[in-house]
Amino acid sequence: MKALVTYYSQTGNTEKLARAIYKAIHVEKKLLPIEELKSVEGYDIIFVGFPVQAHSVPAKLLPFFKSLPDGQKIALFCTHGSLRGGHLPKQALEHAIGLSSRAKVLGTFGVRGQVNPKVIDRLMNMVEHRAWAEEAQGACDHPNDADLADGKEFARGILAKICR
Repeated sequence: MKALVTYYSQTGNTEKLARAIYKAIHVEKKLLPIEELKSVEGYDIIFVGFPVQAHSVPAKLLPFFKSLPDGQKIALFCTHGSLRGGHLPKQALEHAIGLSSRAKVLGTFGVRGQVNPKVIDRLMNMVEHRAWAEEAQGACDHPNDADLADGKEFARGILAKICR
């Protein structure tokens, strides 16, 4: 089995989670930032990570999702400032699933990640975003060791699905 862990990270949160997922995979594997990825050919599973931006997938990932071959097995993971299990990260993962309509999505996973304090400060001054900015302040120490352990468990679970 051959696995790829690829990610887009701006602040290091998603990269940190990608590295944890990579460490949990005990098959032939490769870890690459999505900007360095030349081809997705030949992988049995691709773990794709991204930061949630404006409740969605970063625009820089759209060409990647369009390039996925029919039936390619993927697993999606993300980092976000929202509470775990909240509707905003779920919305972003649902968008990613929609973008991956030709692929076979085997699972999704999300954890909190520290948000740039400048972004929080800016959004605190916008009434429509204040509640989220207040929530995001609580993500200052994430992803933490427990988040990374959960990410590793997610990766092992995805591999178990394939090996059945």
